[in-house]
Amino acid sequence: MEWLIVIALIAFGLALIIAEIIFVPGTTLVGVLGFGFLILGTGLSFRYFGSETGWVTVGCTAVAAGVVLYYSFSANVWGKFSLKTASHSKVNEGELDELIVGTEGQTTSTLRPVGKAEINNKTYEVKTSGEYVEAGKRIRVTKILLNQIFVEPIN
Repeated sequence: MEWLIVIALIAFGLALIIAEIIFVPGTTLVGVLGFGFLILGTGLSFRYFGSETGWVTVGCTAVAAGVVLYYSFSANVWGKFSLKTASHSKVNEGELDELIVGTEGQTTSTLRPVGKAEINNKTYEVKTSGEYVEAGKRIRVTKILLNQIFVEPIN
């Protein structure tokens, strides 16, 4: 039973260290926990089985850690988990394509100077050039820059 505890602690510690390196780099908490489990496992081997078996366990743990880490990095074991493609799209890409300068709409919130307006049956965040516009007022698109829609009230 003692061997099972020692081996389980060491194996779990190695798994946490590999998870730290491969899956969650930079957090250090997972790696520190893994190192703690390795220390606990080897420490219990000293306690349960004596000094000679404890040192053999330390050596075997070091060799196992080296082999596992080397194999993890060199054999591209984790390649099937890695992302092979890149996303080249942008947020809200093409959302403003149907809007042109001069399109009219109606504010759904107060513009101070930024608020919401409904234009062509879609709600957009719009901006005035500084004036205050009440909710429910008619507006006209005056300028479109990147993802900003500038409007003016229609009197």
